[in-house]
Amino acid sequence: MTVHFKQDEPDKSNRLDGMKQGVLGKGISRVEGLAKVTGTAPYAAEYPIEGCAEGVLVTSTITRGEVTGMDRDAVLAMPGVLALVDDPKLTTRAAQGTADEAPKQGPKTVCYWGQPIALVVAETFEQARDAAKHLAVEYREDEGAPIDPQAVQGEEQEDETVRQGDLARAMAEAAHSVDVIYTTKGHASAAMEPHAAIAQWDGDKLTVHASLQMLNYNISELADALDMEEDSIRLISRFVGGGFGSKLGISEEVVAAAIAAKELNRPVRVVLTRQQVFQCIMRRSETTQRLRLAADENGAITGFGHHALVSNLPGETFAEPVLQSSHFLYAGENRELMLEVARIHRMTAGSVRAPGEAVGMPALEGAMDVLAEKVGIDPVELRLKNIPEKDPEEGLPFSSHKLAECLKQGAEAFGWDSGPRKPRQSQDGEWWVGTGMASAARVHNVSEARARVTLNADGSALVETDMTDIGTGTYTILAQLAGEMLGLATDKVLVELGDTSHPRGPGSGGSWGAASIGSAVYVACKAIREDIATRIGVEETALELSDGKTSSGDTLVDLLGGENIAHEGHYEPGDIEDDYTASGFGAFFAQVRVNRFTGETRVDRMLGAFGFGRVLNHKTARSQCLGGITWSIGVALTEALEFDPRDGHLVNSDLAEYHVPVHRDVPDLEVVLVEERDPAASPIQAKGIGELGMCGGAAAIANAIYNACGARIFDYPMTPDRVLQAMPD
Repeated sequence: MTVHFKQDEPDKSNRLDGMKQGVLGKGISRVEGLAKVTGTAPYAAEYPIEGCAEGVLVTSTITRGEVTGMDRDAVLAMPGVLALVDDPKLTTRAAQGTADEAPKQGPKTVCYWGQPIALVVAETFEQARDAAKHLAVEYREDEGAPIDPQAVQGEEQEDETVRQGDLARAMAEAAHSVDVIYTTKGHASAAMEPHAAIAQWDGDKLTVHASLQMLNYNISELADALDMEEDSIRLISRFVGGGFGSKLGISEEVVAAAIAAKELNRPVRVVLTRQQVFQCIMRRSETTQRLRLAADENGAITGFGHHALVSNLPGETFAEPVLQSSHFLYAGENRELMLEVARIHRMTAGSVRAPGEAVGMPALEGAMDVLAEKVGIDPVELRLKNIPEKDPEEGLPFSSHKLAECLKQGAEAFGWDSGPRKPRQSQDGEWWVGTGMASAARVHNVSEARARVTLNADGSALVETDMTDIGTGTYTILAQLAGEMLGLATDKVLVELGDTSHPRGPGSGGSWGAASIGSAVYVACKAIREDIATRIGVEETALELSDGKTSSGDTLVDLLGGENIAHEGHYEPGDIEDDYTASGFGAFFAQVRVNRFTGETRVDRMLGAFGFGRVLNHKTARSQCLGGITWSIGVALTEALEFDPRDGHLVNSDLAEYHVPVHRDVPDLEVVLVEERDPAASPIQAKGIGELGMCGGAAAIANAIYNACGARIFDYPMTPDRVLQAMPD
């Protein structure tokens, strides 16, 4: 039986607070952890499928043009080669996962250097790799393809444009004003597991094991790409070794494997090399951002301007949402916000690790530090002074707002000195030492979700949904939710994820997964509780369950009488989305040291305080925050995609040259969880945490660098050469 709940108003019942099992919120270790650390959890490329052939993608070596020929005969004559696939359906370019349809752009048209154009299939990976390397391809190359976003006119995104009041006048009349330009480099998702897929056919039925985040959308994309019906496709993605946005949509390896498996009538595996993942999956766009802030003599913001230029391929709908939190984070009645997209021929830009705020917040929070210095006010106090009572553009109330608490609790836990701040006040040998801080914000979203929960006759429970766990802890929190609602220990709850034969979940992306699928499980479990309550003649609200028993001592096994109880929970966001502005909030504090001779920056310690509704699992939530802070260090100091200015190809296309933070870059990190209940966010009062932990953290490091050595840097990442150049004499 399906139970539908559409949330049109806040759910203030807080039913989960009245449960008796006591497992929800606890720091329980991942239920699948043992399988992962022992190597028994199968990832996409690891399923032992008999007779599986191996495919390797061939990618373009021009920026824009057409493929006019391939030396098929020479490749097909090579040892072990089974097929050369250049079907027009191969190139999907749907990696951003923002549409239900996968674009059918044929491989004969080349839009960027590194675009997949063919697949070589052989008996072994080595044979396929060798043949792919030696495939001779002929092109007709278009000259003059734009690859520099600064060299083309940006297209204004009208739905992001805001003009309220008179910003120019506010800037001219302000007691204090800031007008600065920040730049950020492009980023790669850099997930540990490369993109991979194994496709096999049984008649007209297709099964694909793949590394994907959003099976509910991916099945539609694949069906569209292959001109098939969705009910003829099964996608399986039980374990995903990280996605960070790069696996939101299907990419070429999935479609190529399916086409090749059909052609050869045998299973085909396609695994991208690390270089191919970097070159052809997606990138975060670089940004150029102008921040204008006007304030009165006390630091109250009267004018707020944020203009951003990003880039993408022609025809792509995704635009890095740089302004996402700028719309509501700070007050200011005179406002001007604009987002522009430059159309260039670099690889597709899409969602990467907190799209929008991950690069927008560091620029905004850097500008806020400049303003605090001009006003002569403590940076924490400046932010507290400018927290709006309601959304400054929409006039909507906030569903909840914990920025002030995060700022205050974070400052206290960090030991923030709110006294006069000047650069170069602390030195340790050849190192300048300084501190900095920044606010954090990340919009909260929820999505339609379905999950089936079965209370088995033996007193155990089963949770089924196609929701994925990309390393965030979904398996564990769903076991905790079901266990809490049904009065069961988590080892009595089996969670099955990542299979489209189960009800459709919301997918893992946008930090909406836990609140969305958790709400569906909550709805299903509540229906089961109502069935049990009816059997013993009480109201559901009076039913107390723990350790498989009711408060009167009746066991669930006895009450079930040999029967299972199963319900499918269907959660759907309703009108409430239009009634509130919902966001998670936080604050970062950092201490750094900067070498006076080399410009090297080392992060000594860093703290983040975050408010994001109900904490479903203290350990996994803290882990997500630690990961976000680590990514902040990367944004601040090391991460940058570098493109060749001649043809736009990615120069640093592996983890040796694209520098993510490693163990020695990351100090001991501290996390403060500012727990709350947000009844408008979801029926379980939870909001997303997966991305909040990196939204603004890079600015705390930038501001600390300035406090340490006086180098005010407006270009991320803040590499030693940039720090040295910006240091005062």
